[in-house]
Amino acid sequence: MFNAFITQGPWILWSAASFIGLLTIIVFIHEMGHFLVGRWCGARVDVFSIGFGREIWGRYDKHGTRWRLAWLPLGGYVKFAGDANAASMPDAESRKDKTTFHGRPLWQRAAIVVAGPMANFLLAVVLFAGVYSLVGKQIVEPVISAVSKGSAAEKAGLLAGDRILSLDGMQVVSFYDIPRLISDKQGVEIPVKVARNGEELSLRVTPTAKEVDDGMGGKIKIGLLGVQRSISGNAVYERKNIIEAVGLGVTETWSIITRSLSYIKGMFVGTVSTDQLAGPVGIAHLTGNVATLGFVALVQLGAILSVSIGLINLFPIPMLDGGHLLYYLVEAVRGKALSQKTQELGFMVGFAVVVSLMLFATRNDLVLRLNIFGN
Repeated sequence: MFNAFITQGPWILWSAASFIGLLTIIVFIHEMGHFLVGRWCGARVDVFSIGFGREIWGRYDKHGTRWRLAWLPLGGYVKFAGDANAASMPDAESRKDKTTFHGRPLWQRAAIVVAGPMANFLLAVVLFAGVYSLVGKQIVEPVISAVSKGSAAEKAGLLAGDRILSLDGMQVVSFYDIPRLISDKQGVEIPVKVARNGEELSLRVTPTAKEVDDGMGGKIKIGLLGVQRSISGNAVYERKNIIEAVGLGVTETWSIITRSLSYIKGMFVGTVSTDQLAGPVGIAHLTGNVATLGFVALVQLGAILSVSIGLINLFPIPMLDGGHLLYYLVEAVRGKALSQKTQELGFMVGFAVVVSLMLFATRNDLVLRLNIFGN
């Protein structure tokens, strides 16, 4: 398999370039959230870096902040005055200086930390809204033309000609909303409302699980109703005004958050396989595939990745933004900050957890998706 892998050099370079470009934009927006709120709160910023390691380019602004590009473009950071490292661990004297990040009041430190993930969510809303207002939302009437024999839809009593109004309490506007709303509901009974012969009916359906390609060379299980739309049905792109587009952007962003949390819950309770977890190699592979579909598809993927990065950063793991918020919650309850030694220990544990997850996800990419170590 290594020979086949090596011969795909141009494709690998294309995927890597697409992924790095997309990631750089997302990370820049994330760190800009920290930076802007930090400046607003009066915390001095020493470094704004895109990438890690040796500096390729850099300059100082009038406030003394070093803006830099580094040779390893897989992330970035904002280093505030008083930070002992890029993960914003405090140095020994930083709390005594009110112009440092750690010298600011608790609520300001929390605001600075949460600004990064919030910037990611805002970016996703803007990207989705831009697509819906400039290109439009693809609309296909959610009318069932056929029900597969023995399917979840047939067992629930759905019939050809039914118009699906809602699934699991979420409004269905287009036929393409159906797979999006049930993708993580396999084996879970959910309510469905349909319009039939002028009447509104409330039914219950349990989507069945189906294994499909995940776009990254692997497989993923999704929920399936077993309904079809009319081939002759016209698909149109309905452009939205800015208010509607922003509303849809918020809805789409929230939907990604809830589905992601549902997937994480499924991993812990054993209803979802951890094989579906993708690392940077798998995501780069997906990005390359999506980039070939056009600019709009790449923009939408960027929105999804931005939400994912923002959400992951809110996990209560020391080293991530959520870990800092956890420290601040403890500080608010105790009335004083955790000791330097305790915070450093938490940072080391958090670092080990993050690295372990990255290694596991990368193992999925190499073994299950690219089959590099397969026969």
